[in-house]
Amino acid sequence: MFLGVAQSFFLSIVLLLRSNNNIGLRWLGFSILATALIFLDVYVCYTGLIKYVLFLNDSTEAFVLIIGPTLYLAIYCFLKRENVAFKKHWWHFILPIVYFLSQIPFYTAPISVKYNAYIGAYYSKFPSAKIPESFDYSYHYIKDIFDWLILFTFLFYAVISLKMVWEEKSRLTEIGVQNKSSKYIFTRNTVIVLFLLLVFIFSIFYSFDDDGGDHYLGIFNSCLAFLTTYVLVSESRFFEKSWVADKYETIGQSKSNLNLTSIESYVDENKYFLLQDASLNDLATILKVHPNHISKIINQGKHSNFNDFINQKRIVFSQGKLIDPGFSNLTIEAIGALAGFKSKSAFYSAFKKYTGTSPSAYIKSFSPKL
Repeated sequence: MFLGVAQSFFLSIVLLLRSNNNIGLRWLGFSILATALIFLDVYVCYTGLIKYVLFLNDSTEAFVLIIGPTLYLAIYCFLKRENVAFKKHWWHFILPIVYFLSQIPFYTAPISVKYNAYIGAYYSKFPSAKIPESFDYSYHYIKDIFDWLILFTFLFYAVISLKMVWEEKSRLTEIGVQNKSSKYIFTRNTVIVLFLLLVFIFSIFYSFDDDGGDHYLGIFNSCLAFLTTYVLVSESRFFEKSWVADKYETIGQSKSNLNLTSIESYVDENKYFLLQDASLNDLATILKVHPNHISKIINQGKHSNFNDFINQKRIVFSQGKLIDPGFSNLTIEAIGALAGFKSKSAFYSAFKKYTGTSPSAYIKSFSPKL
């Protein structure tokens, strides 16, 4: 359990420090940090070390209600390719905030109250401490249903996350993408873990009274922390040949049969240009060559850079969809997103650059009455 706590802290710190402008990674880091704090609390309770910090007993309960929302927001950022605006998503944190506020009487209670709460959960046969008769236990009303609140939040966020992953799968199938991205696979597996965790938590709550089975959840968290670390390290470019080898050495070792035709065949057949996160480095990773090698081939064969090469294909794709009756229910901006552009301005700018006209003018040229 201790190893899992330590690894969770390490992993969360790395994600938060390295997230930069990647809001999705930041939310994932917050989620893992919350689990680290929760199971640190469980660890000190099981080892008896809580006696040194008894005033902190049960102080991390509100964090349990944060795991679901933060994981969901991470998945939202990854799949929707949007940053989370607090003005729009503030309601996800109502429950943990309300629960925290409801427990302030316990957080500020005499140490004897916290001692009794601890031995009641772990050592029920121990004698309890004296409590002032005037002490108000009304906060117990919501504390008594805390287990149900946990199950509700995990179920709710597992379901809406599954819905989002399913929509992304349908979108990729619609545009003909065969090879699912690592980001999609990671988010899909995260949802699967959420459902497994929900089932595991339910079985623990059903089988044990109070906090008796928390150590099993701690072991589960430890396995999850190391598995997540393995996944993130596996996705790191540290293990790529291009990282280890010298830049020009890698170019010299590139596959001799890689040419403009093979690059274009892969990009077209797999609809790679429709991915909003398509990049020279990513394509080089897929084709297992150095990015400079692909850049050189495109520059020589197309007399353009990689971004122009990809955007031209996106514009051709969008031209067909803009005048296709089957896509008339979509807005111009939606078709731009479908074509792989991250923003409306990027789509309009590229369309004007390669066609000499705007998307709306292009549509009107085929349907003058519009």
